[in-house]
Amino acid sequence: MRSTRRPPAAIIGPVTITYGWRAAFTDAELGALHAEGFGGTGGGGWWRQVNRHSLGWVCARDGDRLVGFVNVAWDGGSHAFLLDIVVDPRVQRQGIGRRLVERAAVMAREAGADWLHVDFEPGLHAFYDACGFEPSDAGLLSLRQD
Repeated sequence: MRSTRRPPAAIIGPVTITYGWRAAFTDAELGALHAEGFGGTGGGGWWRQVNRHSLGWVCARDGDRLVGFVNVAWDGGSHAFLLDIVVDPRVQRQGIGRRLVERAAVMAREAGADWLHVDFEPGLHAFYDACGFEPSDAGLLSLRQD
């Protein structure tokens, strides 16, 4: 997924990525990746949150550096949901996001999910189409009172 904030910086040398289902990460490194990908502070409490509320997650690492993440929430039955998909802007457009989604889909299917849902901004249609998602109608209700 491409950040709309700024173009990615150049990376020197080859990138070798490993992917891990329910892999360890620190709140600091996921917060920094989230802030880099989405802006803001990146929040905190990630480890506790995904362990309490998620089917699982996939981490992408270049050596020791966290460069990608996707959270897989679910309803405990047939529906799983992709959340917080982020790839470090310095290594975007190398297939990391697609492989995060592929791994998440395999693991959700193995857990018994029949459907994988995702919501995204209009500029990401091509990415999710390439990942095999079919267009669908959906609704969104803001619960914020600000």
